[in-house]
Amino acid sequence: MLAVLAPGQGSQKPGFLTPWLALPGAEARLRWWSTLAGVDLLHLGTEADAEEIRDTAKTQPLLVAAGLLAAEHLPLYDVALVAGHSVGEITAAALSGAFTPETAIAFAGIRGREMAAACAQEPTGMSAVLGGDPDEVLAAIEAAGLHPANRNGAGQVVAAGPLSGLEKLAANPPAGARVTALKVAGAFHTPYMAPAEAALEAVAPGIRYSDPTRLLLSNADGSAVSTGSELVVRLIRQVTLPVRWDLCMRTLADLGVTGVIELTPAGTLAGLIKRELKGDAAPEIVKVNTPDDLPAARDLIARHGTPAHIVPEPTVHFRVVVANAAGTFQPGQLTEGTEVTSGQVIGQVVTRQGPTDITATASGVLVEWLAHPEDPVAPGQPLARISPTAIPGGSR
Repeated sequence: MLAVLAPGQGSQKPGFLTPWLALPGAEARLRWWSTLAGVDLLHLGTEADAEEIRDTAKTQPLLVAAGLLAAEHLPLYDVALVAGHSVGEITAAALSGAFTPETAIAFAGIRGREMAAACAQEPTGMSAVLGGDPDEVLAAIEAAGLHPANRNGAGQVVAAGPLSGLEKLAANPPAGARVTALKVAGAFHTPYMAPAEAALEAVAPGIRYSDPTRLLLSNADGSAVSTGSELVVRLIRQVTLPVRWDLCMRTLADLGVTGVIELTPAGTLAGLIKRELKGDAAPEIVKVNTPDDLPAARDLIARHGTPAHIVPEPTVHFRVVVANAAGTFQPGQLTEGTEVTSGQVIGQVVTRQGPTDITATASGVLVEWLAHPEDPVAPGQPLARISPTAIPGGSR
């Protein structure tokens, strides 16, 4: 089994998107997403300096855009599991089929702005605690009046809270541990982000979503998210809840993941996995930082990939039809509940070069459209569910 992972804030570097502009359509994609995010993603990914891309309001949509831009050039139909760290969880939501790329970018833009506003209300920050006994580290964080915002595994916990508490922790670190201040604007994933959580709850009723079509791990507890409505609730709550990346990595090991692709800007999550999953549990890892890394990622998918529809589900069994190119989706004149046959044309993706047919991956019943007419779609994006056991007009 193969997992595709999306990194979180702090992984960005000046100019890291520059190599991607050589790919057809990349610049236009970033310009379009910029209108949804409310920031100039093209400038941020190519010309902005380290200080500018440290701004939470700009960094969050930038990272989501970067991950989605890279993922568009990978055959994700053979990827069964996706996950992301912090804001990377929004990228993973889009890769799972629960969000469209546009929804993910817009959500990240709102999240970034509201978290930046929450940071401005009170001086707070974050520090990484590396090493030490895990129980003693957590006790020291609590004693300093702080919160364990990220439990990343591999001997790394991130403490967050008032600057005075961070100074106290640095002056008296746990035995065998070292404390390093992080250059961030505030205490992410703690109760200090409550204003941002409230702001996201206010827009939640307007968010369009679908149920994930591949395994999507939650930062809250490392478990798989089963429905789109659950995903939205979890993403909003995660603003104030700690990131349990340690539990996500445990799930990767429990599921027997043998290959991992980390999307751009890659390196952070790959490093954590290498330190945490060793021996027989160690997966093969490919870091995708430039288009030059795409062939290795495609090879890894070919050798370790498992189509999402093969992964057992507790109650619903279906095949997923995905887009075969980037363009605009045009479904055929078929209603949900219609019987289709394998290979039957059920719609088209209209590209600059002309329309390409979308065909049914199996015979059965068209249970649900996962994209709407005129929706922009990316390669590998889910378009429809087909079930061989569904009953037209019945429940699912």
